[in-house]
Amino acid sequence: MQTIPDNIRVLPELVEHLQSVGVYTFTKEAALGKLGTPSKSFDASARRLAAKGALASPRRGFYVVVPAEYRSAGAPPPSWFIHALMAFHEQPYYVGLLSAAELHGAAHHRPQEFQVVTDRSLRPVTLGRGRLAWFVKRNITTTPTIAVKTHTGQMNVSTPEATAFDLLRYVDAAGQLDNVATVLAELAEKINGTRLVSAAKAGVELSVVQRTGYLLDLVGGKSLTNRLASWLERQRPRRTRLRPDRSVADGPIDARWHLLVNDTVEPDA
Repeated sequence: MQTIPDNIRVLPELVEHLQSVGVYTFTKEAALGKLGTPSKSFDASARRLAAKGALASPRRGFYVVVPAEYRSAGAPPPSWFIHALMAFHEQPYYVGLLSAAELHGAAHHRPQEFQVVTDRSLRPVTLGRGRLAWFVKRNITTTPTIAVKTHTGQMNVSTPEATAFDLLRYVDAAGQLDNVATVLAELAEKINGTRLVSAAKAGVELSVVQRTGYLLDLVGGKSLTNRLASWLERQRPRRTRLRPDRSVADGPIDARWHLLVNDTVEPDA
């Protein structure tokens, strides 16, 4: 925690000071180290501030300062505290799926939750009107990400190319294929063919590459995916189904993607 003036001795004063210098998160451990108050006294003070709407706690021992303009909502947006929260958990992360797509300009289907990918399962977080949803990926550190500026600093966000693959990897969370295709149609403007191949090489399952390539062809044109299709061919993929949850064994075969097209995809206009 940053340098705190010596005259600050109680939690309400600390919260007010942090907000005045643009800091909106802190841990109980750090606060106790600065205030020197007993743990029980800190807990009682934190409860009182929370009851007033000035403080929120998405995890035990981690606190979010709630400025006046967000008290009716119960908390500031997750973008204000996600980076600090994941540092508190000591877990890698990135904002992904529909939340990342929206940040990249694909806002046709606004997510009802803030979607975050990490390497271990976490309990769902509901803070005020906001909800954080977690998605687990083992090879998260190889996923291409960018740093996006936020009101309080920055947060990690999957690139447009990595986001496209994740939308098919976690398709249920993205709203099924029609919705995914609609989002990809908007996201396609930000996708680069070379970076798409690099993202695929970063541990994406071939079946996900096949489905993503097919949908990108559908909404963005084959010129966007020519490099990806060439790379996939060299991997000698097995034929897979567009809808793996459907047992339908017949339907047209897309030879480019070695894909059984067992559903009709209709993106929104």
